[in-house]
Amino acid sequence: MPRPAPLPAREAGNLFYALWQSALDFFFPPHCLACGRIGSRYCPHCLAELPFPPIHCTPEDALCLYVAAAPFEGALRDAIHALKYEGVRQLAPILAGRMAEAFAQCDFQAQAIVALPLHSQRLAQRGYNQSALLAQALATHLKLPYLPQAAQRIRHTAPQVGLNRQERAANVAGAFQADPESVRGLRLILVDDVVTTGATLRACAEALRRAGATEICGLSVAVAILH
Repeated sequence: MPRPAPLPAREAGNLFYALWQSALDFFFPPHCLACGRIGSRYCPHCLAELPFPPIHCTPEDALCLYVAAAPFEGALRDAIHALKYEGVRQLAPILAGRMAEAFAQCDFQAQAIVALPLHSQRLAQRGYNQSALLAQALATHLKLPYLPQAAQRIRHTAPQVGLNRQERAANVAGAFQADPESVRGLRLILVDDVVTTGATLRACAEALRRAGATEICGLSVAVAILH
C-alpha cells in the first residue's frame, strides 16, 4: 500500500499535523530519497556525501557573503521539492543541519537569522513558508535568535521560473520591506531554500540594509546555476 500524502499545513494545526506525521512514519516508514534506506527522508550517510560550494559575492552587493550547502541536483533537489510542495516539513531540520555545517566553513559572526518571506497570497495557498521552517531549525542548530517579523514581502510577484537574470531582478525589485526596530545594527543570516541567480535574495537583503542591518550573509540549502 502506498504511503498516504501528507496533510497540507493549512488543513491541520501544528499538534494534529505532528500526530499525523508520526502515525504515517510508524505505519509507512520513510525512505531516504537518495539511497532508499529506511529511517529518514535523507539519511546521514547521503547527507555526508554532499559537497560544500561556498560562493563569495562581490563587495558592492547587498550580501557580503553567500553560502549554499550543495548543488541543486539529484536527491537533494527531490528533498527540497518534497519540503516545498509536498508538505514534508520534517525535512527542514535535516536540511538545516547541513546548512549549519556549510555556514561553519565561513568566517561570518551572525547575530540573528531571517527567512526570505512569502507574500501573504502565496503563503495562504501553500500553508507555510519553507524558508521559515529552515530558518527556525537553523536558529536551533546555531543557537541564534530567529526574527520572524524582520522582513515582509509587500508585493506579489510572478514566479521566477522561466525568467532570465535581468527579468528575475526586475520582477522582485521593491518587493520587500524590513522592520528597522528588528534589524538595525545587526549582522544577519538570510535564509532561502534554493538560489538560482540570487535576485530574490539580493532584493530582500537590500531591504534589510535600508532598515539598518549592517551585514548580511545569504544561506541556502542549494544553489542552481542559470545558464
